[in-house]
Amino acid sequence: MPKYKEVAQKIIQKINSNDMKQGDKLASIEELMKQFVVGKNTILNALTELEKQAYIYQVRGSGSFVRKHKREGYINITEVNGLRNNLQGFHLDAKLLDLKATKPTHEVMANLNIAENEEVYYVKRLRSIEGRKFSVEESYYLKSVVPYLNQQIVEDSIFNYLIDDLKIEPGFIDHFLRVGKLNKINADLLNLEPGDPTVLLESIFYLKNGQPFDYSIINYHYEESQFFIQGASYI
Repeated sequence: MPKYKEVAQKIIQKINSNDMKQGDKLASIEELMKQFVVGKNTILNALTELEKQAYIYQVRGSGSFVRKHKREGYINITEVNGLRNNLQGFHLDAKLLDLKATKPTHEVMANLNIAENEEVYYVKRLRSIEGRKFSVEESYYLKSVVPYLNQQIVEDSIFNYLIDDLKIEPGFIDHFLRVGKLNKINADLLNLEPGDPTVLLESIFYLKNGQPFDYSIINYHYEESQFFIQGASYI
């Protein structure tokens, strides 16, 4: 992980652990350089990253200030750092339902922009929050980018594994959100009835070079999920 992203993560931890509020001012650039023992460019890049993620806003000549980033229990669907980072303070579980290397379906081929002879990892997980069924996730990882997955990785944090172990740097994400109805299989998993509503989120994750490597479909429990979108700028 680049140094500026490490610093950005540490500033996020500082904001959360100090319970900083909307409008609270961050330390100056010079003070942050001393705190993290890094150069000015690293701090500037870290602040830019935090502004992109809507953790802070910068006012020229005045400094950097905290944004009220989220309401407790709400998921920021523009967040790139995984569900555990999105729902800090909550106990999350991931139960593996299926894991296999397989050939892509036509839908997966279209979303990952790959040929039929390329292999993908198929992962299906049941996610719970504070012991309550929360979502059913189905993901397809391009095996040439993510060459290995196992149960321990899948039930812990796939995002942290990609970043820390595989040194993958996600570039950007496309989200497609709609309301649908649960089929019997996913309804049973979520302790709901077939035909009950679900918030259905399809996501395509890209590398920095624009190559898609992860296509995911998530069915959320309609009584347990709530979302927000925090824009970075009016312009």
